[in-house]
Amino acid sequence: MFDFVRKHSKIMMGLMFLLIIPAFIVVGGSEGFRRFNEGGDTVATVAGKDIKQTDWDAAHRTQVQRVMASQPGIDPKVLDSAEARYATLENLVQERVLAAAADKSRLVTSDSRLARNLQDDPSIASLRKPDGSLDIERYRQLLAAQGMTPEMFEARVRSDLSQRQVVSGVAGTSFSSAAEADLALNALFEKREVQVSLFRSADFAAKVSPSDADLEAWYKDHAALFQAPEQATIEYVVLDLDAVKKSIVPNEQDLRTYYKENADRLAGKEERRASHILINAAKDASSDERKKARAKAEELLAQVKKTPASFAEVAKKNSQDTGSAANGGDLDYFGRGAMVKPFEDAAFALKKGDISDVVESDFGFHIIQLTDIRAPKQRSFEEMRPELEAELKNQQAQSKFAEVAEAFTNGVYEQADSLKPIAERLKLQVQTAPLSRTPVPGAKGVLANAKFLNAIFSSDSIEKKRNTEAIEIAANQLASGRITQYTAAHTRPFAEVKEQVRIQLVGARATEMAKKEGLEKLTAWKANPGAATLPAAVLVSRENTQQQPVKVVDAALRADASSLPAWTAADLGEQGYAVVKINKLVPRDAPVEAALKQGRDQYVQGWAGAESRAYYQLLKERFKVKINVAKPLTKIGGDAG
Repeated sequence: MFDFVRKHSKIMMGLMFLLIIPAFIVVGGSEGFRRFNEGGDTVATVAGKDIKQTDWDAAHRTQVQRVMASQPGIDPKVLDSAEARYATLENLVQERVLAAAADKSRLVTSDSRLARNLQDDPSIASLRKPDGSLDIERYRQLLAAQGMTPEMFEARVRSDLSQRQVVSGVAGTSFSSAAEADLALNALFEKREVQVSLFRSADFAAKVSPSDADLEAWYKDHAALFQAPEQATIEYVVLDLDAVKKSIVPNEQDLRTYYKENADRLAGKEERRASHILINAAKDASSDERKKARAKAEELLAQVKKTPASFAEVAKKNSQDTGSAANGGDLDYFGRGAMVKPFEDAAFALKKGDISDVVESDFGFHIIQLTDIRAPKQRSFEEMRPELEAELKNQQAQSKFAEVAEAFTNGVYEQADSLKPIAERLKLQVQTAPLSRTPVPGAKGVLANAKFLNAIFSSDSIEKKRNTEAIEIAANQLASGRITQYTAAHTRPFAEVKEQVRIQLVGARATEMAKKEGLEKLTAWKANPGAATLPAAVLVSRENTQQQPVKVVDAALRADASSLPAWTAADLGEQGYAVVKINKLVPRDAPVEAALKQGRDQYVQGWAGAESRAYYQLLKERFKVKINVAKPLTKIGGDAG
């Protein structure tokens, strides 16, 4: 049952806001999403400090890169939509608000807390050397690929940790009684017996016979629906690290020097082989249960310490790790990062043949015997040549990129009527593509980049067909393009869209007829219920819609049912209209104890989230947040059955 709560969190939040006395009234409106940066370079202000268009672009670029890396199959069009860009702006504003609040409250992140956070970061853990120390050079390279220095990254993490403190005090102290939770959940899961009469637009379509004059009039009145978008054919060049690498050929001496300096790192990591005896004790087990488990482990430890050769036999008989017990506890070889940290620290502190003291982890209590150490194999220079060349080329390309980028930037500007000179000079490929202001499905990289598209479709670019400036698409990636052929947006001829016009006009009139008849029946049936011709009753709820349109179920459950029978209606948009008679209210089924507790816990979590959002609204007012960009209108579709 409570899967519904997770899937319909917006409904749950809506119900909560009905129960919470609103602390804030948010009034908003939009004329649609204006062109980015309309009215100036400042897109928002927080605590008197501006957020510039460049800040917004950089933040969105980082967000897109992060999402594309974690979800390679996602449609880039979704990520660069007006809605997605506005969401980035809201996130950027939120960061600035929380940073201002943290600063005002003097919330700081200590060096030790920062160190602990970085220690637990899995991406950083993978950069550790065999001795456990951080490989500083690889750490710098990882951050450089993201356009950051270690100082920038650590400052960002420190700021993020301080910002979390701002809201954790609110979310962590939220409270809601069981009675309040039950009141909300009882309302959420209430059922209603209803009879539904549907007036479908499709059933009225045959009654609509528009003339050619009607079609032409509709076409003129709705010309915006028949617009052909502007189109351009462009040529463009991209400068990135791969392009710079092609011009780099490391010399023999550099390769050999690099080999000597990095041989230990490139050789690989030390691996260890160990056996263990595990006595299970879950992380959330009671104190008594964990004490008993530890006592058992201490008893076994004394046994194997006395007779180390018996370790495998003791493990077979007593270890509760089903994966290794049958093999005498053997875990085979593993490197750093493969085991939970307490186990890893203990295993890498032992000498071959040693047996550890009892080691506590989230799984329980371990006794570890180190059975072997496998040192990294040192490979010869010739064996490693391909890797050495790749790494050194990458490093040299990183170092050279700024110099080449400056030449690229100057070249596309100084010879603005063609991309060929700079392409030939830097050995870049001139590519061509058809393009519109909105990226086509599946477009990625340069052709999906909003800043590049805005530059291509700027008035100067369209009129003069000159190169755009060098535009940063991603870290270490620049692009410039120019229009070679352009077609302005225009209204498609009537003859070309006549059938489309007919479908729209018939649909609109059929919908009007369906709604008109539905409203007439509602009025008549409310006045004379006995005359109503309604289908058999069904019992609907938010969990079980009985295949009724979502809007119908929503209307039935929202309607005032203080006096029964009650009547209501649902506008189904293009699908038509529905008249609903509510006959009976049925309380929610009594949940089992586990489900009741789960529901209450989820309610408390939701309440905490609501309080955090209310607190954030207060902070926005306190720090005088102003967003200068209109929020994009979002089309909300409904299931009409």
